[in-house]
Amino acid sequence: MRRRPATSRLGVSAALTMAARGVGLLTRLSLGAQRSQVQRALRRLLSCPGTVAADLRREEQFSGSAETGSEDRIPKKRFSEVQEERREQAQRTVLIHCPNKISEKKFLQYLSQHGPINSHFFYESFGLYAVVEFCQKESVASLQSVTRTPSRDTEAAIPFRSRYFSLKLRNPSSQPLEQSRVQCSNQSSPSSKRLFELLCCAESVDDQLTALLKTFQLTEENTKLRYLTCSLIEDIAAAYFPGCAVRPFGSSVNSFGKLGCDLDMFLDLDEIGSFSAQKASGNFLMEFQVKNVPSERIVTQKILSVIGECLDHFGPGCVGVQKILNARCPLVRFSHQASGFQCDLTTNNRIALKSSELLYLYGALDSRVRALVFSIRCWARVHSLTSSIPGAWITNFSLTMMVIFFLQRRSPPILPTLDSLKSLADAEDKCIIEGHNCTFVRDLNKIKPSGNTESLELLLKEFFEYFGNFAFNKNSINIRQGREQNKPESSPLHIQNPFETSLNISKNVSQSQLQKFVELARESAWILHQEVKERQSSNQPWGLATLLLPSVANNKSFVKKRKKPASERIKNLLESIKSSSTEHPTDTNGKRAVNTQA
Repeated sequence: MRRRPATSRLGVSAALTMAARGVGLLTRLSLGAQRSQVQRALRRLLSCPGTVAADLRREEQFSGSAETGSEDRIPKKRFSEVQEERREQAQRTVLIHCPNKISEKKFLQYLSQHGPINSHFFYESFGLYAVVEFCQKESVASLQSVTRTPSRDTEAAIPFRSRYFSLKLRNPSSQPLEQSRVQCSNQSSPSSKRLFELLCCAESVDDQLTALLKTFQLTEENTKLRYLTCSLIEDIAAAYFPGCAVRPFGSSVNSFGKLGCDLDMFLDLDEIGSFSAQKASGNFLMEFQVKNVPSERIVTQKILSVIGECLDHFGPGCVGVQKILNARCPLVRFSHQASGFQCDLTTNNRIALKSSELLYLYGALDSRVRALVFSIRCWARVHSLTSSIPGAWITNFSLTMMVIFFLQRRSPPILPTLDSLKSLADAEDKCIIEGHNCTFVRDLNKIKPSGNTESLELLLKEFFEYFGNFAFNKNSINIRQGREQNKPESSPLHIQNPFETSLNISKNVSQSQLQKFVELARESAWILHQEVKERQSSNQPWGLATLLLPSVANNKSFVKKRKKPASERIKNLLESIKSSSTEHPTDTNGKRAVNTQA
């Protein structure tokens, strides 16, 4: 077996040393105000992208933790806390389209006239852009006060004031040439070639899964850009609905998003109603005069129709606006050209946000969860099991539910069931949305850590074996109870919606697509089992890299070994796995789970 490198442990030690020095500095300060200033400075130092401190903290976050998840018990913020902090951060942030050649130093000096800058980064998307976060909101207003509406010789400009600016040089010809361009933050996934290089250079399958996670996950800069994009759309919607909020949900916030994923957002109008209710007091009740329509669906359609028109006509950078109002969940789809995001805007979709919070919680409980989900999703995408086009394919959400369910079935379980999370909830956690009980504990520190220490390599193999032999014809997947149940309908794949329990989130999946998934899962289990016996040489794809080849069925390194029909080979494989587990019950990192094959 390959050995894990020890370099990551050095990174952890260095980060701890830096933190210890910061604590020592704090103890020497006598004034509380000074102490709080240094604390904020240290937090900015440790979170500033591109610094050594950030690299060390990032390395500490991933090094070794994917093996057991045992070091994940650092107190974590609640989902709602993260959302509010990010939203407030975005409100202090501006987006600036810059000239291709610009002096970063002079650029920051110019903006600092309006107030201190907390952070900034550059990126490329149809030109060079800068995302600049001020320390106070007043700095944004100050910058807006000196910004002019552009004049055009042949066109007329719509005088819309936003936080999306364009920087022009007064005399471009007189500007000195820069020695080097500004360093841009990466906003896209790596090429397949680069990914295979990373995977083939890893020391173990566990390292491969962790490397894939680190490569594809959303960066700090990309996350900031997503919240900023929502905040810019919120500014437009607030003209019609003061006090509203535009919140991101789905992959952008649930910790399972990859670079390049779409930005799902919803217009939250519930804050307006709750704010009004708090103002009611005494013997009088004041209500707004409003127009009435026959149903909530019509309300949604009218609101989105107006917002869609506004984005199309007035929203800077919003192009390709489509109003899809007759869908089950009405939405406005558009491209935000400056950020490069494909956006879907819905309204009052609070159950979707609650689902995002649940996935965030599961992803934060154990580091193996995200590593496994990212790898399974990547595997599915390579083999066309998932698609960005709606159809009969399995969705990423369904795959994530399958991974969570599988981890609930381990012995001991790696993840708790939704019902057990509900039992830990207190009165503050109670949540009923449209008659659906969406209650679960939101404080991660109240959840007992799992005693399971199985490696990622074992979990990957067991996932493929488990679902390669799952009785999809009669059983459904239910993360609320964490056990198989009889299917309530005839759909090929049935995965119960965790909150709207009468719904099947995989109802769209066809029998042929499910069969393709099962066959590829069996094939992948066989390949991983073969590699336990004879590891590939370092210059050849191995482990996870082998599974991500365009077609495992056409992988020449395994063709010679498959002389028997696939069904017989899989049967023999499973028999050998059972016999080996009986002969060597402790040769894996942890106890194997009971196989619940049908």
